[in-house]
Amino acid sequence: MANPIITGVDLGTGTIKVLSARKNSERNEFEVLAKVQRSSSGIRKGVIASSDEVSEIIQSCLEEAEGLTNRKINDVYININGSHIFSSVSKGLVSVSRADQKISSEDIDRVIQAAKAFPMPKNKEILEVFPKEFIIDGEGGIKNPLDMQGIRFEVEALVICGFSPYIKNISQAALEAGVETKDLILSQLASAKSVLNAREKELGVAVLDIGAGTSSLTVFEEGSLVYTAVFPIGSNDITNDIAIGLKTDIDTAEKIKLEFGTCISGKGDKKKEKINSLKSEEELIFSRMFLRKIIEARICEIFDLVKEELKKISKIEKLPSGIVLTGGGAKILKIVDLAKKTMKLPCRIGEPLGFDPLFDDPSFATVCGLVASGSELEEHDDSEMVFPRLLKKIKKILKAFNP
Repeated sequence: MANPIITGVDLGTGTIKVLSARKNSERNEFEVLAKVQRSSSGIRKGVIASSDEVSEIIQSCLEEAEGLTNRKINDVYININGSHIFSSVSKGLVSVSRADQKISSEDIDRVIQAAKAFPMPKNKEILEVFPKEFIIDGEGGIKNPLDMQGIRFEVEALVICGFSPYIKNISQAALEAGVETKDLILSQLASAKSVLNAREKELGVAVLDIGAGTSSLTVFEEGSLVYTAVFPIGSNDITNDIAIGLKTDIDTAEKIKLEFGTCISGKGDKKKEKINSLKSEEELIFSRMFLRKIIEARICEIFDLVKEELKKISKIEKLPSGIVLTGGGAKILKIVDLAKKTMKLPCRIGEPLGFDPLFDDPSFATVCGLVASGSELEEHDDSEMVFPRLLKKIKKILKAFNP
């Protein structure tokens, strides 16, 4: 039986992307069937401000994707983003229930539920739980406790939470567009899913996704998610700074950023550039040095926020696999050099892996990760009689340890 077509919808502040793909099991890669992108409207700093506007764009993208795949799209995997998302480390403790003291899937479910039992601020809800380690009779560092023996069973987990109204707005926008939301997946986790390999996650790595409205950080170590954070600063702020600094309109500022923007001084730093304003006949003259200083200041602000978060978890300058940059902001010239200089870590641009044709654009990391995550979640859909619902749920939890 052919693998199902998986569709991901990336709701970004700058653009909304839809990707439909089918997994080729023989080649262990995804065959891209449809790739659609539209300018975004109704999304501010990663959260939906107008579900009507967003649903119209989603519907338009899906209609084009359906035309390309010649298939009706009924359900999608959607990202969730925004600075309302926060994480908390929580512990759960239960006694092993079986007489032979073997840990069952029911025990794993109970200990995860125990980790969820902590005071939650009003209008907040849990999005996902990621076990960092299981502990059996005081012995920690256990990744898969199923069928191991013990009496006292604990888990230390990273619990991801968000603002309930924003979460509901996403599902509502999808419903208005005529599709069901199969799962909401954190944007930065989707990005990490598509650009990291197992070795990087094992050694220690951070993914910094610089989007239009927000920048998000995820940190992995020993194969597990250990930290995540979202900053309300993105590449749109760079465009705004250029518009103010050069006294021009936003569209012209964006064009200047894309054509001439860089983070590090070079041979042509003192060169003067000319460009016609997109909104008027006025000719704009500026120096590359002045433009570079504007861009460098804002990118350094984002990197400083990353350093503050890494300091909180004692990982500053201590990630062997370094920083992987994704999102549209990662396309700014020389950003890798500035990241290496500022954060004193290895750095590379994260381009999605395992897709045919290949993506050389880091802004597609999130939507590719949504498809990859969705495919993983549907792996056992055809075998529910073999895998009971609870066991499938536990398998999903334990997959949090895998890339």
